[in-house]
Amino acid sequence: METLIILVFAFGYLAITLEHNLKLDKLIPALGMMATLWALVSFGIDAFPNWFDSSGHKLVEGFAGFASEEKHHLLEVTLLHHLGKTAEILFFLLGAMTIVEIIDYFDGFATFKGYIKTKSKKKLLWIFAFLAFILSAIIDNLTATIVLVTILQKIIKDKNTRLYFAGMIIIAANAGGAWSPIGDVTTTMLWIGKKVTAVKLVEFLIIPSLICMVVPTLIATFLKPFKGEIEVEENDEKLADKNGTRMLYIGLGAIVFVPFFKTITHLPPYVGMMLSLSVVGVFAEIYSRSSFTISHPIDEEGDDSEGHHSPVHLALSKIEMPSVLFFFGILMAVAALESLGLLFIGAESLKTVIPDIDIVVMLLGVASAVVDNVPLVAASMGMFNAPMDHHLWHFVAYSAGTGGSMLIIGSAAGVVAMGMEKIDFFWYFKNIAWLAVIGFVVGAIAFFGMRMIL
Repeated sequence: METLIILVFAFGYLAITLEHNLKLDKLIPALGMMATLWALVSFGIDAFPNWFDSSGHKLVEGFAGFASEEKHHLLEVTLLHHLGKTAEILFFLLGAMTIVEIIDYFDGFATFKGYIKTKSKKKLLWIFAFLAFILSAIIDNLTATIVLVTILQKIIKDKNTRLYFAGMIIIAANAGGAWSPIGDVTTTMLWIGKKVTAVKLVEFLIIPSLICMVVPTLIATFLKPFKGEIEVEENDEKLADKNGTRMLYIGLGAIVFVPFFKTITHLPPYVGMMLSLSVVGVFAEIYSRSSFTISHPIDEEGDDSEGHHSPVHLALSKIEMPSVLFFFGILMAVAALESLGLLFIGAESLKTVIPDIDIVVMLLGVASAVVDNVPLVAASMGMFNAPMDHHLWHFVAYSAGTGGSMLIIGSAAGVVAMGMEKIDFFWYFKNIAWLAVIGFVVGAIAFFGMRMIL
């Protein structure tokens, strides 16, 4: 039965990796794989020799001798445990995504266009690189890439030049997301899963991540595509008005507030994110000139026929539910393997084959360029039993976050930029991948140095 479960996971994983070839959204195999795995676990639970206690991070002693009723009860408890942990991540992401959509409703991100006055390609490159690095740490690397590529399309006419800039934005956004607990789904998973704390994650990774961004950007300034000046496209579009600018600062401030809320209250991060969403929602309703009633907004004139124009309602309608369902499916599927102790046993075998754990984690980073980093990090959380804030978890966050830049399909930021600018896989591999590899390696070396000092 264990062999069948591993095969189901492998085929499901392969379908996720080949979603573009199969023309099948990756959430479909993720959800199918998750349901099938847990069904197989339920059918064969009486024959399984091991069961993994996720809360204690150890195998349950004497599981093989348990009665059938005890095993099924343990299955229900374990399933509920993993559902709760997964829900924490999903509700956190839903809150963050809604706040970002509310900011976009007011065109708050147009504020960034006001910062870009230069025509020098080198200066523009540094501006976009640092904006991507900082913005991705606050609103996540996927959203930061969408925002910056959108701005890029409005100020640079030449398609080929935009492709190079978009490639560098991917590298910078992934580097920026790696050092923040809210910058990437994988760092959020490690943070909510109590593998890292926000303070230590920033302390250990901000410098390696910065180097991972700065070195490729510095090299790129000497390349031909980034020499000379561009003709800035004149735009008749309005920049963000006062309400848009206010919502930008309120929204970003609300998201940044979440780690502080967790530190002060010791409550899970999704609770703080829900509080932040409620505060942002209040200001959104006020600025949209609707009465304060989010569930049924009424215009000042008393006519509720336009109630669907509530910024909160519209923001919720634009949420990327396929992504949320994919995260649910893949996290629960990995949880099934973890519950049988397969990841734990696999980790022990891997340590025997490759004793150097740093090499294992770097290979994980390389693998994240080929396959989705979410299941890789989810698997690593079940494989390793290092304590909270151990350097292993910080290196996992760095490798999984920045390693995805090496191929355009290796990160959410890369995939969204690929779609927005129609970037060819092989064009990226030829022109940008080598810069991402250099950034990944020098950042890893910087991490080893930080680990020796701190």
